Amino acid sequence: MTVEVKTPSADHAIGKFEHPDLTAKGQARASVPLVALDTLWINTGTLCNITCVNCYIESSPKNDRLAYISKQEVAALLDEIGTHKLATREIGFTGGEPFLNPDFCDMLEDALARGFEVLVLTNAMQPMQRAPIKKRLLDLQKRLGAKLTMRVSLDHFTQALHEAERGVKTWGKALTGIDWLSQNGFRVAIAGRTCWGDTDAKSREGYRALIAARQWAVDADDHKALTLLPEMDLSAVVPEITTDCWGILKKHPSEIMCATSRMVVKRKGATTPTVLPCTLLPYDERFDMGATLAASLDADGGMFRNGAVKLCHPHCAKFCVLGGGSCS
Repeated sequence: MTVEVKTPSADHAIGKFEHPDLTAKGQARASVPLVALDTLWINTGTLCNITCVNCYIESSPKNDRLAYISKQEVAALLDEIGTHKLATREIGFTGGEPFLNPDFCDMLEDALARGFEVLVLTNAMQPMQRAPIKKRLLDLQKRLGAKLTMRVSLDHFTQALHEAERGVKTWGKALTGIDWLSQNGFRVAIAGRTCWGDTDAKSREGYRALIAARQWAVDADDHKALTLLPEMDLSAVVPEITTDCWGILKKHPSEIMCATSRMVVKRKGATTPTVLPCTLLPYDERFDMGATLAASLDADGGMFRNGAVKLCHPHCAKFCVLGGGSCS
């Protein structure tokens, strides 16, 4: 069903990121069509063992706004990929902390057994380090580990700044987790932050020294092995992205994360999961694309036009288009 979008009247000024088709200056808003569903992100739930200062999804030991998705619901999504021949290469699991979800190891094994590359975003702390989880991971690594990457959040290469974000006593526990993964042959990646003003070169130099000292098999110069993520701050003043911006910025819509990925969440109290354009908009119901991957492909009306995503959120501008960020 197509929803008609009304143009605001001349006497009604529109705010930034308010109108799906027009910016506050009345210019045509940019949109991003889906080129291919290369990466499907699964949010396992927002519960986490720690509370970070600036978690984009507000994960914590108390936040269950996104419920635990079940292994059956994930299996149905993976079935859809095959049914609709979506040529999806990668399944990404994020949270909260994925290892808190009691079904997580089963859904991880399911994705690997189907031949997908799998990326797990974890803090590598106590939930991952429980003995039964380690035993299961070692089994998966032995049988299916060639396509598994464990990406650990290590916000800075110094203890002080990492713990400024994640809390006291988090540094040593994260290092212990990465040590275990590295010593047991897992492919390890690291995700850091750029909010402290270090240049890319300085950040990579700092991580390189830490990596060498811990003897981790991580290449600090590989931007996939060491991902430095721009900050997301809804209070920051950011420009809206217009159709003219592609030429001005010398970027193509196909370079933006929502051109090649979608995310699935299950909100608390919902009977079914919901497909969203990306990992950064878990609570904004304006961006709901339907309960199935098939429905999301041709979502129309509101924030979508024939499956294309209208860039009507500050994260679209700051993180993706201007920040060059990607969760994959």
